[in-house]
Amino acid sequence: PSAGRITVDNVEIREVTIASLRQALRVVQQDSFLFTTTLENNIAYGDPWADDAMVQGAASTAQIDGFVGTLPEGYHTLVGERGVSLSGGQKQRVAIARTAMLEAAVLVFDDSTAAIDAETERRIRSALAKHTAHCATIIISHRLGALRHSDEIIFLEAGRILERGDHDSLIAQGGRYAALFAIQSQDDVGEKAIQ
Repeated sequence: PSAGRITVDNVEIREVTIASLRQALRVVQQDSFLFTTTLENNIAYGDPWADDAMVQGAASTAQIDGFVGTLPEGYHTLVGERGVSLSGGQKQRVAIARTAMLEAAVLVFDDSTAAIDAETERRIRSALAKHTAHCATIIISHRLGALRHSDEIIFLEAGRILERGDHDSLIAQGGRYAALFAIQSQDDVGEKAIQ
């Protein structure tokens, strides 16, 4: 479709202020921005009243608490400009923790786990389930396994909707989604065998 409308809580977004739309929407991008400050401040960004328990709970949800525990300064460790002292997967998990701290009507994960291994990604998705139960969640991903439990999957190719349905129905259709899922599943099995 080339026309339509977008609503959040049954209100068309053209009828709300930009500030309220930003409050309702949280986005975790593949390359999220981190500030030159502590891990704690990066996670708590957006909630000036966040306490240690809230930060640590969000870090646990994002599966970064184990890594933080290995750092001499823990949550008070400074990350360099744009998070230069962290790996890509660690930066993504800090950004996910930041999002887990905040309430939202719509969560968008834009390839936000691309640098995270499949098992950690599975644990993050499981932990995020309680945060996403009350809101709409949009997951943009090249890893189809990340979409497996989605209510609806929209498979795009060359900017067009090619297939639409839940995981099981798309597999049953035997189309492009099913073929790509089969290839990725074989790759996952090969990676596990190598490890």
